[in-house]
Amino acid sequence: MGTSAADTRLTLTPLNGIPLVKEGDDLARVIKDALDRSSLVLVPGDVLAVAQKIVSKAEGQTVRLSDVTPGAQAQSLAATTEKDPRVVQLILDESRGVVRSRPGVIIVEHRLGIVLANAGIDRSNIDDDEQALLLPVNPDASAARLASGLAALSGTKPGIIVTDSVGRPFRLGTVGLAIGCSGVRALNDLRGRSDLFGRELQVAETAPADALAGIAALLMGEAAEATPAVLIRGLPAAATNQTATTVLRPEAEDLFR
Repeated sequence: MGTSAADTRLTLTPLNGIPLVKEGDDLARVIKDALDRSSLVLVPGDVLAVAQKIVSKAEGQTVRLSDVTPGAQAQSLAATTEKDPRVVQLILDESRGVVRSRPGVIIVEHRLGIVLANAGIDRSNIDDDEQALLLPVNPDASAARLASGLAALSGTKPGIIVTDSVGRPFRLGTVGLAIGCSGVRALNDLRGRSDLFGRELQVAETAPADALAGIAALLMGEAAEATPAVLIRGLPAAATNQTATTVLRPEAEDLFR
């Protein structure tokens, strides 16, 4: 946007009044209506952080537990983790493999390549206790579709970050993570640049989309806040084709599995 580091001002505005999203809803229209209610007009460089939950709901990623038949592996793992065998079956179905487990939690490598608890399957803020919500089939594609939909409605194509809350292996508490993105830099490679004293940076890589997802999560909340979208303004324009998969660490570089 033509701003320098000295005069950049980053603002985050939660979009309030978004109704409960259901399968088949036009998410671009839902968000455009929320922008209109707040008298906000998209401008080049804007980024929208959108909670995974409303993306999954709009895309019909809801599963009735009564339709799930747990197999032998799910029943065995459910017994050791003290979880509903039907939910465990969904976790296994959504995963490439189990990384760790203990009573109350199952850490898996999701089919998307993300390592997280319970395959990201969520049952909070769903009006039916017998339903579970899965992650989007392809969050990067979801982000791209939402960006195109908003461009068609507003004339400006924003960057999109699909966020989810995940834990960290060596720290308590969850933080927002970019599980899908479009038009946003996911990985910024600073290697080869110089520090303040002229030394060449050797291993410096930052994850801007994850950082933005973390900030947005503070405004979205985790309980009954009903704020599943945040407008982020003031970032330098990023012409990039990167997706959230850009930041997945290659298996050969993984020191913990």
